[in-house]
Amino acid sequence: MKNKRVFFALWPDHDQRERLRDVINSVAKTVEGRAVDRRNWHVTLAFVGDIPEEQLPDLLERAGQIKVKPFRLSFDRLEFWPRAKVAWMAAATVPAELEALIKDLHALLQDFGVVPDDRTYRPHITVVRNARAFTTERLAQRATTEWSSFELVESVSGAGGVDYHPLKQ
Repeated sequence: MKNKRVFFALWPDHDQRERLRDVINSVAKTVEGRAVDRRNWHVTLAFVGDIPEEQLPDLLERAGQIKVKPFRLSFDRLEFWPRAKVAWMAAATVPAELEALIKDLHALLQDFGVVPDDRTYRPHITVVRNARAFTTERLAQRATTEWSSFELVESVSGAGGVDYHPLKQ
């Protein structure tokens, strides 16, 4: 029985990644650490963890039944998490539609025997790993993204680090 390490995420398209890059680049360049390849940028919604491969079709089918009301996220600052040593682009607020999506995903995870994180949800995009501490930086302009869907993403570890691969929207 083979397992896959997966999570649910908002997966930016090419245009969203370019817009985010344009807003974050000048600030992120000042952070010491290893920049995350923007092809791996995402907003984690719910971490599933290791799941048997044969359960994926059922998980995908059930996730496909979740209706997403369109919403916007506005990223307005770069913050530092000391424990994880990462710099991350933080969203100014959590829209009600996103809170509803998180609630639905947590209910789904419980049906699969996964205990969801019991902490306040903070949408963010990790942009630098192994970062050196810094004070929160406001972005010169907000990066606003629009969402109406989410993905199940596989986390694949390799010699060069971790890569993420969307499995299905």
